Formats: sequence, C-alpha cells, structure tokens
Amino acid sequence: MPTFQYQALDNHGKNKKGQVEAENIKRARAILKAKKLYVLKIVNTQNKSNTNALFTSKSISTKELSLMTRQLATLLHSHVPIVDSINATAEQTENLYLSSILFQVKTEVNEGADLYKALKKYPKVFDLTFLSMIEAGESSGTLDVILLRLAEFTETQSALISRVKSAMMYPILMMFVMTGLMVFLFTVIIPKITGIFDSTPELTLEWYTLAVIDFSNFLITKWPLIILSVGVFIFSFRNWKNSIKGRRKWNALVLKLPLVGKMIRMLAVSRFARTLSTLLNGGVPMLEALQIVRNVVNNDIIAEAIDQARDNIKEGESIAAPLKASGQFPPMLIHMVNIGEKTGNLEEMLSQVSDAYDFQVNTSIDGLTALLEPLMIVFMGGLVGAIVFAVIMPILQLSNLGG
Repeated sequence: MPTFQYQALDNHGKNKKGQVEAENIKRARAILKAKKLYVLKIVNTQNKSNTNALFTSKSISTKELSLMTRQLATLLHSHVPIVDSINATAEQTENLYLSSILFQVKTEVNEGADLYKALKKYPKVFDLTFLSMIEAGESSGTLDVILLRLAEFTETQSALISRVKSAMMYPILMMFVMTGLMVFLFTVIIPKITGIFDSTPELTLEWYTLAVIDFSNFLITKWPLIILSVGVFIFSFRNWKNSIKGRRKWNALVLKLPLVGKMIRMLAVSRFARTLSTLLNGGVPMLEALQIVRNVVNNDIIAEAIDQARDNIKEGESIAAPLKASGQFPPMLIHMVNIGEKTGNLEEMLSQVSDAYDFQVNTSIDGLTALLEPLMIVFMGGLVGAIVFAVIMPILQLSNLGG
C-alpha cells in the first residue's frame, strides 16, 4: 500500500508532519481529515523527487544532524525497535528535508534493508565517517552505542566549526564596511570636493592629492572593467584552486600563512585525531579508518602523510613513524600516537590529543580576534585619515590664497 508524507495543522494550529498509508491520495486526505488535521502538503513517498519537492530548503546543518543522531541513539538505547525509533525521530526533527529522508529510510528498513544501506543513498547528508560507523555498529550489534559516539563527535565538530565561523564574522564584516566606505568616499565625496580645485588654476596640488583624485576618476570611469577583472580573477582562482596541482599548492600555502596557518594546522590535526579515534572506537578497521580520515582533513599535504602511514601499516609497520617523517604533525600527536600503539590504547590517546588541540584552537581564536579587532580599526582609521588629509590640505591652501 502506498505511503504518503504530509504536513498539516491540528485544531490548535500546531504544525504536524508524518506519514499515512492509503490506497490513494484522496483516501489519505480523508484519513487525515478524520483525525481533525488540516492538510497543507501531501506527497507519495515512493516518488523521491516529489517528496524532496515538498520542502524548499535542502540544507542540513551539523547541529541538526547531531541532534537527530542523539535522538535516535536514545530511543535505540531504550530498546525501542529500530523502525519505531526512526519514525519517532523523523516526527521530532524540525528540519523538514531531514525528516523526509528519515521517513524514506524508515520505509526501506521496514522492508528489510540495513540502516547503513538506506542511509548510503544520501551521501550529501551522511558522509563516509557516519556511514562507516553505522555499518560497524550494525555488524557488531552495538548500534545504539555507536550512534551516541557519533552524536558526541558531530556535536564537538559543530561547536568547533561554529566557533571558527563566529570569530571570522567580525573581520569579514569590517572588510565589507571598509570597502563600502572607500567606494563611497572615492565615487561620491571626493569628486564633489575636488571639483573646486579645477576652478582654481593657481592652486598647486601635492602628489598625494593627485593620486587620490586619479584613483577616484579611475573608479568612476573604469568601474565596469574593475568588476569584470575581479570576476575573471575569482573565476580563474577557483579553477586553479580546484585543479590537482593548484589545490596542493594552496593547501601548502595556507599552512604557512602568518597567524592563521598554525590555527588551520591545529584544526586539521584535531579533526584527524578525533575522527580516527571515533572510527576505531566504533570498530572500523584501521586501514579503512585512515582512508576515511584522509578525506575529512581538507588538506592535501596532511592527507598525503596519512596515505604514507596507511601504506606503512599495510607492511606491518607503525603509524607514528610516517606521521613524524612528514613534518606536518606536531610532536605532541606523534608522541601520543606512539604511546597509544605501544600500550594498545590508541583510541584514548587520539581522543586526548583532539581535546588538547580543540582547546588550543579556541585559545588561538580568542587571541586572533583580540589582535585583529584593534588592527582593523587602526588600519581603517589611518586610511580614512590619509584620504581626508590629502583633500583637506588643498582646501587650506585655497583659504590662504583667498586671504
């Protein structure tokens, strides 16, 4: 019997969503009407394109994914059957797109499919780390425990990403404000003021005033060329950055950048350690775990070091030696990995390393934010002051000539 997914309002005006089985859509509407629900939208879940079209936004945040994972883990840990757990989680999930995916997953699991295989159909939502953990959890019969670990993992990653984004908001906002202010000064204010200078031929303008006037004229007369040039540069840069050679050079460059390079490296190391620890704790084999981890560090230079470590393990060697030889990993991580391998407690050592580098990243963000804010204010003030000085000096000369 077909299953229909709906979004409706109850007698109190509260939003309700769920699924109903019926022979056709007309019968489905009748069933919902009998339950005193006012149907807003209803689609057949067998048609995935229709189900996805029910929702305008297909964006799922890490925070929403971690909340969904924790809810599902809690239900399974309470011995609620998996189909009922997925259904309850789908009904509680506020993100309608994620909810629609869970309802479709529930249908497949109810028909006998493994949860891992059902989730695998949505690679843009559930990454390799998530899927590998689910597969390992189903194989070992510890899916509830694995889901709890996944929830903790995604929550930690979400908090760190949010912290970095929040720290970057102020500098980015200041850059936009500064750019807008400069454009306004050079295209509106300066042309009005410097028009006075043209009517005074006896006035001798200094080189810095002429430079300001020339730049203002350039912006006003050549703005289409400027916009086109910026567009071409961005397009060319993105193509270069997405190429194999370009991406590798860019990844190497960002690790050497002053101030932010060290923080980017610590973020990559933290993600490497936490992801590998989570996968190993979940029962994922080392070689498979390293293959997944190399794809989540988002840096080709560090990924190459992980590949070398993976090759070493295939030959029966340790993981610490190639990581050290690469020169991309800090001594603390190498030392902890070495201890973990010798004691058979690698997962715990990696978790401790990740916690330590998460703390360092947060400390670095605080320090960088505290440094950037006054620097940007001073830079903006100095730039505006220099422009004002270049324009005010001729006006003072005019006053002297008039006197």
